[in-house]
Amino acid sequence: MSETLKIRRTAGALGAEIEGVDISRELSDRVIAAIRAALNAHQVIFFRDQQLTPDQQVRFGARFGPLNIHPYVAGMTDHPELMEIIKEPQDKLNFGGGWHSDMSFLERPAIGSILYAVEIPEWGGDTLFASQAAAYEALSPGLKRTLEGLKAVHSANREYSAAGHSAQKRSSMAIAEAEGLAGEYVHPVVLPHPETGRKALYVNPAFTIRFDGWTARESKPLLDFLFQHCRYEAFTCRFQWAKGSVAFWDNRSVWHFALNDYPGQRRHMRRVTVDPWPETMATGAGRRAEAVS
Repeated sequence: MSETLKIRRTAGALGAEIEGVDISRELSDRVIAAIRAALNAHQVIFFRDQQLTPDQQVRFGARFGPLNIHPYVAGMTDHPELMEIIKEPQDKLNFGGGWHSDMSFLERPAIGSILYAVEIPEWGGDTLFASQAAAYEALSPGLKRTLEGLKAVHSANREYSAAGHSAQKRSSMAIAEAEGLAGEYVHPVVLPHPETGRKALYVNPAFTIRFDGWTARESKPLLDFLFQHCRYEAFTCRFQWAKGSVAFWDNRSVWHFALNDYPGQRRHMRRVTVDPWPETMATGAGRRAEAVS
């Protein structure tokens, strides 16, 4: 196998396709380092024409960090860290619809997600991505200074509670309710990337509920502005899936949106989510939020 990667940028703000590598194989440390560098540079990277068994996808993901077991979505029986994301033809809602980043509701959020296309619809089902680094860089100096002094509260309760979007019944996915179980964790609103130092906005329409020390009512106007700003078209790219395609995105600086525009068709994806290495967990972890009346 050639270990010379061909990297082609796909959009101005973020995104690149990588050719010349079969990620189902045992890859050298040099190739893994090159893939990590491409992820750092482009924030989301794509591979085409891959053939991954669950074992192979887990093995590839584990080269970048420990794999997360989702607290509210059941994984595969033999691979609890591997989530099957399935929308059956009769399902109305999809998983991952709406702008968000994965797992920011954890004390130590995931660093990346690796999604593999098992079965795709005849048309539709693309995924949009938005660079939160580009979103931060487009802000005024005054707003940047304000936001760098803020922290935000993230929680899974709104999304995975009984009334939440992801808790609605689906034919092929088991969602556990988080009500009364999920904590509220505080993270910086401006997050420097631990490897590149590039700053990105770290707020999340799915899981950010207020600023730390602010009420939800006080937080809403500024959060609404940021949620609208962060999805501006110039910060985005769009990926059209084919069977065997893989997307690997950095949750610390990227939002994504799984489009639900393929009614009556089946879509089957598999995802592993990469956590930070244990030796990095002593610094940068969030803290539990305090109640605000």
